[in-house]
Amino acid sequence: MRPDILNPLFAEATALKGVGPTLAKPLERLGLRRVVDVAFHLPTGWIDRVVRTKLMQADVGRVVSIVVTPVEHRISRSPRGPSRVLATDPQGNYVSLTYFGGSSGYVKKLLPLDEPRQVSGRLDQYGQELQIVHPDLSEPGEEVREREAIYALSEGLTSRRMAQLAAQAVERAPVLPEWIDAGLKERRGWPGWREALARVHADPADAVARARLGYDELFANQVATALVRASTRARKGRPLVGDGRLRDLLALPYALTGAQARTVREIEGDLAQASPMLRLLQGDVGSGKTLVAAMALLIAVEAGAQGALLAPTEILARQHGETLKRQLAGLPVQVAVLTGRDKGRAREATLMGLADGSIDILIGTHAIFQEAVSYRDLGLVVVDEQHRFGVAERLLLQAKGRSPHLLAMTATPIPRTLTLAQYGEMDVSRLDEMPPGRQPIETRVMSDGRLDEVVNALGRHLAEDRQAYWVCPLVEESEKSDLAAAEARAEALRRRFGDRVGLVHGRMKPEVKDAGMAAFAAGRTAVLVATTVIEVGVDVPNATLIVIEHADRFGLAQLHQLRGRVGRGGGNSVCLLLRGPALSETSRARLALMRESNDGFLIAERDLELRGGGEWLGTRQSGEAGFRLAPPDQLADLLSCAHDDARLLIERDGGIEGARGEAARVALYLFERDAGVQLLRGG
Repeated sequence: MRPDILNPLFAEATALKGVGPTLAKPLERLGLRRVVDVAFHLPTGWIDRVVRTKLMQADVGRVVSIVVTPVEHRISRSPRGPSRVLATDPQGNYVSLTYFGGSSGYVKKLLPLDEPRQVSGRLDQYGQELQIVHPDLSEPGEEVREREAIYALSEGLTSRRMAQLAAQAVERAPVLPEWIDAGLKERRGWPGWREALARVHADPADAVARARLGYDELFANQVATALVRASTRARKGRPLVGDGRLRDLLALPYALTGAQARTVREIEGDLAQASPMLRLLQGDVGSGKTLVAAMALLIAVEAGAQGALLAPTEILARQHGETLKRQLAGLPVQVAVLTGRDKGRAREATLMGLADGSIDILIGTHAIFQEAVSYRDLGLVVVDEQHRFGVAERLLLQAKGRSPHLLAMTATPIPRTLTLAQYGEMDVSRLDEMPPGRQPIETRVMSDGRLDEVVNALGRHLAEDRQAYWVCPLVEESEKSDLAAAEARAEALRRRFGDRVGLVHGRMKPEVKDAGMAAFAAGRTAVLVATTVIEVGVDVPNATLIVIEHADRFGLAQLHQLRGRVGRGGGNSVCLLLRGPALSETSRARLALMRESNDGFLIAERDLELRGGGEWLGTRQSGEAGFRLAPPDQLADLLSCAHDDARLLIERDGGIEGARGEAARVALYLFERDAGVQLLRGG
């Protein structure tokens, strides 16, 4: 139960004075439904204004606040023209107060002649006269804040109104018991939680107060993951000790890489423990994660248990099924595939085989953890493309066995900092070596003005019986966008290459999309025009060219994932990045790094530096909230600090049962990581 002390914060936003149905709508659009949401809606910046008693040329370009007296209304004859009010400061210097789009009657009422008003706004030079466009108004003598917070807004809200609501929310915030270790708080010079909240809204430039709030959120997350880790270790699973008989029969065309061998040893050690394994396997594209997963599943089967591999899409599940059946050919191991599309006798036979234990390894989509699916003895669950599944779904699958071991895999290298944030309760293995024979992909950057050359090069590529991907960022043309759309590009390429051009995008029905992918995988189409739906998992060794339009609009991690669709067979592969004419510094840096490096882990770290933690931390999964308060530029420092402090709390200070633990429990509820303690068990 949430502690009573937090009830004022978790009231509806309509509890704030002045928030009725009308104002609740723009707040709702920002996701601000409760008082706590308003309190945690921190300023994104600020305006510094100087208070003046007279107008000065030297202040042009600055935000000023000054008392002026309107002396003349200059109304435009054109209904679309601006309305101007000529005003003077106490020394008789003139300024034009300019309004666009408002009616002349409104402006006259707003600024009656000969009545002094305090105006605030950016002072500009327009021709020979000084001008302030759409100034803020207040009565002379009213307090003028020299620094004013700027907030993310939606239509119907102003920053000033948002600041007033935030002040009310802070007023309702109680003084909470201190959950930070006293020595750490003193070293950092941090204020108390409530004081920090008030300070950030009053002065958005207060870095110390902002760091304290960001730390609190990260600390709550780390305490939740530490509790999960402790409860997982305390939970009774059962050891799975393989005898090696099946792995010894595995005829591999090459030896495992050092990273693969190390990871298999780590997994083997985890499986031999009575407490269930909770391990994240990170592997760059092409690093051999599937083989490691196969080894883990074989250990489970050697120990007399069943294994399940969960894939995010039907095509990927079937691809894994074919790969595993090929790798395990000749072994006394029964592998089956189950997806939502399997019906009738085939489905019934699979369900019976799972229940009686004759099926050793099951591969499939979310269909494999539906209620009707029961296992004789599920010992290991492998989840591929971990970030595509909600935590609750992973829990459902774990509930199918007696606390089965869990191995989660992702082909998206995650920076170390964020691994700690998102998977702090998991042990992490990294495949940071490529198998022998895997060629680096040659990456070239070209201007989209050379499109004809690229299409001609594609023609030469197809003439050699090879296949290619062509990736576009959007599905259909819109008036607001000049991006090349997948449908238009496919049509243009069909005019040149006929029905050898296929198309897949996210708005297609799943069966149509899968059919398009399957046609390409089988070689019935030679070019696959696609949106980013091909980012993960598609394996077509004959595809050795990928063209990515508007590459400057993609993130680094996404570009790297897309590039990984080629280079899966023998011979050289090429990735062509087509860029627009005007590049930002960040885009230029991204494309240069893509050209220079094939190392996904390096790319992930650089991506974090280039765009900050916001987008990484904003990817939400069902049941988990993203981070709202943690400043991206301080993330690495605050995270490692929060990680260490959470461990101290659990290992030295008696966990959430001790004196400091009582306060930490309040933090868990405040940052809504209370439900996370249960959900995070799924990884």
